[in-house]
Amino acid sequence: MSRAAVLLIGALLLLVVVRLPWVGDLGIHAATVERLRTDLLSPGNPMVDATGDSPYYSPWMLLLGILAKATGLGTFTVLRIAALVSLALLLTGIPHFVRTFTRRRSAPALAVLCVLLLWGPVVFEWSGFPGLNSLALTLAYPSTFALGLSFHFWALLTKAVRSSASWPASIGLGLMWAVIMLSHQFTGVVATFGALGVLLGARPWPGRAVWLRLGAGMTAGLVLLVGWPYYSFFGLFGVGGLEEIHRPLYTGLLPHFGFALIGVAALVLRLRRDRRDPLVVFFALGALMVTAGWLTGHYSWGRALPAVLLPAQLAAALAMVTGGTRLVRNAFAAVVAAALVAGAWTQAGVLGYVVRQDALPPAVREKTRQPWAGYAWITRYVPYGDTVMVKGRAARQIPAYGPYTVAPGYPDFFLPDQEQRLATVAEYFAPGSSRAQRLDALQRYGARWVLQWRSDGGLQASDPALEKVAVGPNGQVLYRVVDAA
Repeated sequence: MSRAAVLLIGALLLLVVVRLPWVGDLGIHAATVERLRTDLLSPGNPMVDATGDSPYYSPWMLLLGILAKATGLGTFTVLRIAALVSLALLLTGIPHFVRTFTRRRSAPALAVLCVLLLWGPVVFEWSGFPGLNSLALTLAYPSTFALGLSFHFWALLTKAVRSSASWPASIGLGLMWAVIMLSHQFTGVVATFGALGVLLGARPWPGRAVWLRLGAGMTAGLVLLVGWPYYSFFGLFGVGGLEEIHRPLYTGLLPHFGFALIGVAALVLRLRRDRRDPLVVFFALGALMVTAGWLTGHYSWGRALPAVLLPAQLAAALAMVTGGTRLVRNAFAAVVAAALVAGAWTQAGVLGYVVRQDALPPAVREKTRQPWAGYAWITRYVPYGDTVMVKGRAARQIPAYGPYTVAPGYPDFFLPDQEQRLATVAEYFAPGSSRAQRLDALQRYGARWVLQWRSDGGLQASDPALEKVAVGPNGQVLYRVVDAA
């Protein structure tokens, strides 16, 4: 039954890959592929016409950029391939890691179901949090690739500790860890906590030779982190401005993650059997960081929440097959089964990404959300690399098709003039700005196009500095800047 459910969910997610619903951060990742396709060595900022480093240029995205450049495949086709690879990594990685705890045949499928469905009665969507609904929106993101690779990393590390892996295998593990860290830094923290759980919970305690080899692997990973040419990994530690963005992670904890408390109960049982249980240590490290973030106001530390949730979810799955007496196992099975059904219902809105709205039952239809419309239509007029004056959601999408925007649609703390760019956009569209101020705003960053709703503000449609070019399917108007003098 559990394996059949996993197959159904896998088929659903494959259909999602085909649809690739656009919402959230898809635009920045598409823009990253676009810039690497154009210039692998010096791609510049993904969103605005500026030089400089960007943490989006990770090893995984570099590989996708090489694929796009070598094959000529469209950016969204490349992202679908990325989503397919990431899905395969995740759906094979969870069983790979779970098999290091038990050989029970039902455990891997149960673990997949718990990771995807054992969240809470209110839908929660965030990259790096692999609930079914969240995963459907983030399959093409580097966070999903990094998380899928993390499960394999933990499994291989466990085997390396138990069997005294060779020097090359240990070096490979260190490089794998560095690739995860570079590809999605927050997931890298989760991967590190999971690795520490494996190492600190190893029984028997590894010998000196094992530690030497793992230390060499760690050194190789650090060399890759230090030497990565596209951005300074350790420079990220000095980046600020992330706290308010992540404050919502600390609100609605029970509605968003309440079902995972079942796994916390399973972890207590594991703790009673073994105080150095790898999942318990993994959970404790994550809980410590998340709690410290709440107490100190470092809300970005809440991105370590998967380090709390994943070990609990895996423990819940394992409790159904290895949870002591038959009575205990049956009790966990009944409670987890009920929570999985509730979790599936909570996240039933994912069906809306692959099934027509009118074909869904009304109760399910209410849970769905419509993906964003794209801006492929502007590419008929706006050449690659031109700059567009635009505000709102469109700024998150336009760079995915090749043009730049005056200000980044996503926070970019590596961009030194980010605040000035945001102020320039605000000045252009502000009701009180004069014509001279608006013309100056267009000139400041070389905007050759304006995309706006009629109610956005900005220059009048009849202004001689603008030439109306097209009206998009959503009613936005595209203007060419013909005279900014």
